[in-house]
Amino acid sequence: MVVVEESLNQTLNLGNSLVIFLGVVTAILAIYHFWFQSLRYTKLGNKIPGYDPIPIIGNAHLALNKSPTEIMEFALRIVKEKGSIVRFWFGSKLGVALLDPRDIELVLGSNVHLEKSSEYSFFEPWLGDGLLISKGDKWRSHRKMIAPTFHQSILKTFIPVFNKNAASLIDQLRNEALDQICDIHDYMSGTTVDVLLETVMGVKKTKEATSSYKYAKAVMDMCTILHFRHVRIWLRPDWIFSLTKMFKEQNSLLRIIHNLTDRVIKQKKRAYFERVKEGDVSLYNNAVKETEEENLRVKNEQTFNYGSALRDDLDENDENLGEKKRLAFLDFMVEASQTEGNKLNDEEIREEVNTIMFEGHDTTAAASSFFVCVLGCYPEIQEKVYQELREIFQGSDRPITFNDTLEMKYLERVLLETLRMYPPVPIITRVINEEIKLASADYTLPIGTTVGIGQFLVHRNPKYYPNPDKFDPDNFLPERCQQRHYYSFIPFSAGPRSCVGRKYAMLKLKILLASIVRNFKIKSVVSEKDFQLQADIILKRADGFRVILSSRT
Repeated sequence: MVVVEESLNQTLNLGNSLVIFLGVVTAILAIYHFWFQSLRYTKLGNKIPGYDPIPIIGNAHLALNKSPTEIMEFALRIVKEKGSIVRFWFGSKLGVALLDPRDIELVLGSNVHLEKSSEYSFFEPWLGDGLLISKGDKWRSHRKMIAPTFHQSILKTFIPVFNKNAASLIDQLRNEALDQICDIHDYMSGTTVDVLLETVMGVKKTKEATSSYKYAKAVMDMCTILHFRHVRIWLRPDWIFSLTKMFKEQNSLLRIIHNLTDRVIKQKKRAYFERVKEGDVSLYNNAVKETEEENLRVKNEQTFNYGSALRDDLDENDENLGEKKRLAFLDFMVEASQTEGNKLNDEEIREEVNTIMFEGHDTTAAASSFFVCVLGCYPEIQEKVYQELREIFQGSDRPITFNDTLEMKYLERVLLETLRMYPPVPIITRVINEEIKLASADYTLPIGTTVGIGQFLVHRNPKYYPNPDKFDPDNFLPERCQQRHYYSFIPFSAGPRSCVGRKYAMLKLKILLASIVRNFKIKSVVSEKDFQLQADIILKRADGFRVILSSRT
């Protein structure tokens, strides 16, 4: 018995020793792997041209105490000083700015580098794990589910909403802003929220409907807070931000936003189950089928003209909307969530609805405001747009149809040129998940690198745009588009994580902007060269979007 116990003890001791030995070996290997990876990470990073880092903080000081306008000026300067590949160290974190379309394609065109950078995390209290932030299988499944809700058959049903809100905008401008200096962004921002409320959530925003009016204001105020936090680096850590008055204001705004969204989701789910009883639940499935057919058609045609690519699922000349029942994006999300394999819960639906509201608001407001201001700077371009609209409408003041938008060839070129020179989102980021050998130079990006892609700078590359700082709508003539690298124009990003609502945005912008030009002559208060641009989450003007509108009638 004693011998057996001694044998067992020896075995246990040997086992314990073996476990300890394996643990030590594993720890040593882990430390070595981390050291080796860090060494390679640092070596590869330091080979890339950039600014000399300061110990501990790296190059973080370059962005400290800079206003959004100064950050914009700094971005323009680094291109002249360092070229199209620039390395930054933020502490021990490697960041690389890429401006060559060939390199950008390796990142944005990949199905591997889909993860957004950590800077997106402070969107989470509002957007949760929605399409903007989510990654992996969740992002893929939600993207696949949401994409059909922006198909042409659905977008066309929104045209009456776009027209109605465009008419309200025109009336408001006539009553409040005629023949005086006004900031057009204030009006475009309000109108954009109105359109989103109705097309995304199925809610009409009126001052009488207190909850939806408060929601619209809360969305705009939340964007302001996010923009402020984005450019104030010391406010990025959550624990510091939580000590500020702005944090309390954010929580108050989020209660308004989430309360309305949650209430409307419940209403839409009840409406959905009523449609189930009536057998009317085919719209989402039809949109899925049409989207798959359209994707196949576009792939087969291999369209390289970006203007055409934006319209690739908006080119069917079908004005017969009488049989279509208009539903909001939220209606389709509710229906999609009940189909086999989807099954979203209410929180996930809320995250996606809030994401669409955020992404669709400030971007469209900024793009439309730049468009109006640029027309005010160039009377000859404005007149050419107006004459095209006169030719389309033949003196009639009728609402705009889908076919009309397809005839707005020159207006579209002006809009695309506006998006080239003033992309609403001036920079996007990705995290590198596999090493990338760059195409434009002999550098390798290590795993874990944060890549910044500055659309504003990419769009002003003289290799692809002769005289890049000149506003020239002819940059988007078909023959010029075909000669350029596809990733030289990415206002809606590109690749698998491109903006899912880009065609919705283009259709809405065409109708709103055509309505303004049909009714008003526009004069900018300053010349284009005096625009004071500021680098924010959304590209804006520090001096405001000031114009003078005069009636054409």
